[in-house]
Amino acid sequence: MAKIPLAVQLYTVRDLTKDDFVGTIRQIAELGYTGVELAGFGNLTSAKEVTKALSNAGLKLAGNHVGIDRLETSIAQVLDENDALGNKNILVPWMPEERRKDAAGWKAVGQLFNRVAAECHKRGFEFAYHNHSFEFQKFDGKSGLDILWENSDPKLVKSELDTYWVKHGGEDPVAYIRKLGKRILTLHLKDMAAGPEQRFAEVGSGILDFKSIIEAGKGAGAKWYIVEQDNTYDRPPMESLKTSYQNLKKLGFA
Repeated sequence: MAKIPLAVQLYTVRDLTKDDFVGTIRQIAELGYTGVELAGFGNLTSAKEVTKALSNAGLKLAGNHVGIDRLETSIAQVLDENDALGNKNILVPWMPEERRKDAAGWKAVGQLFNRVAAECHKRGFEFAYHNHSFEFQKFDGKSGLDILWENSDPKLVKSELDTYWVKHGGEDPVAYIRKLGKRILTLHLKDMAAGPEQRFAEVGSGILDFKSIIEAGKGAGAKWYIVEQDNTYDRPPMESLKTSYQNLKKLGFA
């Protein structure tokens, strides 16, 4: 089996890309990462500029985060934009609170995802949902995330599973990866520091078992591993990304 490529979710370096997208992704490439996942264009204004920057840095595009509201109301435009980017993975990064208040809400989300994902597939895109921990709230003993999966087509609606948020939601990331199996499209590698604050941590420096997570992701057939750290606290984000890469290298990954 080919090694799964390693990318960075650019939300990690959002304070850098807003002023210098080109220089920021060049630094990411120099660290050893082979791709990035978009969370906006930073200080660039067009898909053409982004693709040129990626090409010059020698980076591939692992995916693009797109809000569900845009996909629901302007899907043709969204897919045209992603065609221009050369991106094939459409990821929904967040579910607005008004859509997830009860089991009926999550059921409706699953049905909406079926419709959106079908349109994506017609044009050659993959579609997946990126979780946080609110999805693990139970409704009559069943989590919102499980209700979503049960009410959507596993061939159309995939998962971009975030390891930190699975743990934060009270589940075991390895077990949940195995549970979803081939439904895993991409995997967010994000660690949790020890202690009651549950702070974000560089991959391999916290309490999550990344050797097992990586093996489970490989078994599920994940297309990309994507390093993300929502907050690097008092450490520069590029330093955190370097530490995560070096720790993954020690695990034999990078």
